[in-house]
Formats: sequence, structure tokens, C-alpha cells
Amino acid sequence: MTTQEIFAHLNQAFPKAELIFEEIHPSPVICVPREALVEVMRKLRDDDALHFECLMCLSGVDKGTDLQTVYHLHSMKNRQTVALRCVVSKEDPIIPTVCHVYPTAEWHEREAWDMFGIRFENHPDHRRILCADDWEGHPLRKDYKAPSSFHGIPLTNILPESLP
Repeated sequence: MTTQEIFAHLNQAFPKAELIFEEIHPSPVICVPREALVEVMRKLRDDDALHFECLMCLSGVDKGTDLQTVYHLHSMKNRQTVALRCVVSKEDPIIPTVCHVYPTAEWHEREAWDMFGIRFENHPDHRRILCADDWEGHPLRKDYKAPSSFHGIPLTNILPESLP
């Protein structure tokens, strides 16, 4: 089944979800609004025709104007992958967790929170995973301003000079 066919299958199952198919090279992406994300992910996992049982990767992305979460799923049974994208504004960066659909999402979502500030609603352990618990901001956001020190320790000696 091609990504276009998977999109058609999902569009038929969720006609009001306003899914978008993006023909991006090298792999097309299906854009899913956050309101439909959990149900679409369940459908991708549980539908026998699809059977995407594995969440390979979940990544946060800062596009400057918005934040995105990209999900890469794999079906071992059907030997295929599919990518989904969920876009939210920087002012309202909340996406529902998919931990209860794909348990491997738990740590991926924590990383996307830590690095990009994307909050995953109903996440079972929503805390930082890479930065210190009291770190200010989200380091991979394009508008992030690196601190000059942390707990009195100057960071200017360890950060590349290209950073402010």
C-alpha cells in the first residue's frame, strides 16, 4: 500500500478530520490535526490492512512559525513505513500523548518537550529527559537564547562561539 493509499484509507475512516497529504521527496507525509491524532494512530496500529505496530521515531521540529511533531511508523507485517506530521502554534504547543497507543513514545515525547517545548497532554511522566530539571527554556527552539551561566558556572567556555 502506498502512502497515498494509506491516506485514502484514513480519509475514508475519518472524513471530518481534515487530513492533508503532502508529496514531499523522498517520502510523502500525512498531516493530522491534533484533535484526530490519537484515533488516527490507533487506526494505523489496529487496522489489519495497515498494521503499523512499531513507532520507530518521534521528532520535534521548530519551523520558525510553528512547532511540529513527526511520527515515523513501521509495519513489519506489510514491510512498509509511513510518516505523519502534527503541527501546532508556538503559542499553544499542546499535542495529545500517544504513549497509550505506542509505549515507546514516552521517552520520545519527553525529549520533544525538553528540546522544543511541545507539551504532550496526559503524558504519564512529563518532565525533562536531557536537560537539568531547572533548565530555562527549550534549547532546540529557533528563538532560544543560551544562558551565559548555569548555577554560577560560566557556559561561555563550553559553548561554541557562534552561540550568543
